[in-house]
Amino acid sequence: MKATVLVDNIGNENTAGEWGLSFFIEYGGRKVLLDAGASGLFAENALKLGISLAETDYAVLSHAHYDHADGMAEFFGQNTKAKLYLRESCKENCYKEEEGGWKYIGIRKGLLEKYADRIIRVSGDLEIEKGMWLIPHKTAGMERAGEREHMYLRDDDSCAVDDFSHEQSLVFDTGDGLAVFNSCSHGGADNIIAEVSDTFPGKKVRLMAGGFHLYNKSEEYIRNFAEKVRATGVEQVWTGHCTGEEAYQILREELGGMVRQLKSGAEIHFG
Repeated sequence: MKATVLVDNIGNENTAGEWGLSFFIEYGGRKVLLDAGASGLFAENALKLGISLAETDYAVLSHAHYDHADGMAEFFGQNTKAKLYLRESCKENCYKEEEGGWKYIGIRKGLLEKYADRIIRVSGDLEIEKGMWLIPHKTAGMERAGEREHMYLRDDDSCAVDDFSHEQSLVFDTGDGLAVFNSCSHGGADNIIAEVSDTFPGKKVRLMAGGFHLYNKSEEYIRNFAEKVRATGVEQVWTGHCTGEEAYQILREELGGMVRQLKSGAEIHFG
């Protein structure tokens, strides 16, 4: 399995960065796009990296936030065959409560309707192809994460704390163990590793990749989180985006070389 970061907060000399995340993953002869960042930048970077989005077989949306979904219109323009897999509960209704009022942080309005014929809504566990799975949250009390982050689901006649039922993990079963991708891990990377481990008894999660939403957390919280991750037994951690630079450095202090940094153009080889 090979995963290329098409866009992350941090760029490099050849590929630019933005607040968002997108992976291009090659596995078992198939090509998968996980998220598309906040704009068309992921596609510009893909071109520079020699990656053809037109050859993508599947697209996956990790959760219903703009910084992962808003590049999808560009993807659909370049690719005419791949379906986009997202959770059944995905809507254009994600908001964050701030001092000045409500800030919309969801999928660009109208995108889900415009591309409805390209979308497959998923409930429960789904094996897209042999060894390639979509796994939802199974941990109770996920609404606590929504409360902590002041994130809500708002419609014309309702408002509820976000329970991240629209978030999912993309899991690859390789010959060397399980590789888990969850782009923001709002439900907690430690919880996600446990969820996946419980879903696949007898198989070990060896790699966890994605943002961990630690950019706004205290040092104490981050160090405690690092201990929880260590306790899972995971061997490789690739993180960036909403983890934040300060949190990344603390994770490196606590977990050492098992932690590596995502950035535009980076490659992950596993299995």
